[in-house]
Amino acid sequence: MSKTVSVTWDGELSFDGVSGSGHTLRMDGRGNVTGFSPMELMILGLAGCTGMDVIDILRKKRQDVTAFAVNVRGTQANEHPFVYTDIEVEYVVRGHGVDPKAVERAIELSQTKYCPTSAMLCRTATLRSSYRIEEAEAAPEAVPA
Repeated sequence: MSKTVSVTWDGELSFDGVSGSGHTLRMDGRGNVTGFSPMELMILGLAGCTGMDVIDILRKKRQDVTAFAVNVRGTQANEHPFVYTDIEVEYVVRGHGVDPKAVERAIELSQTKYCPTSAMLCRTATLRSSYRIEEAEAAPEAVPA
């Protein structure tokens, strides 16, 4: 399996990227003036990759998830090439009676088996994860007519 992308330079330090599937994205090396930095895209990819895994696994485990978010904070080295050295991933799961063991297992499977972005980044960075489960408010009961 292969993926393709291309970027077109705009004359400054910005590029417009196009994926083989036709999606576009703006990158900017001038302090995020008009788009993502390439390094932000790396941890954005991690958040999306592991997020897709975890929510898919939680659905298969029949967990009643009503909202889900993944927050990532990456710390880069102080010298070139400024690779990520430390990455913190926080999973925030909201739902009704969500089982913490199911969340822990879903995160473990994503990080050790399914997420290729995680597998690549953990070669240069220490990845740490945490999660928070928030109980969703009960749906209002129907009022008899």
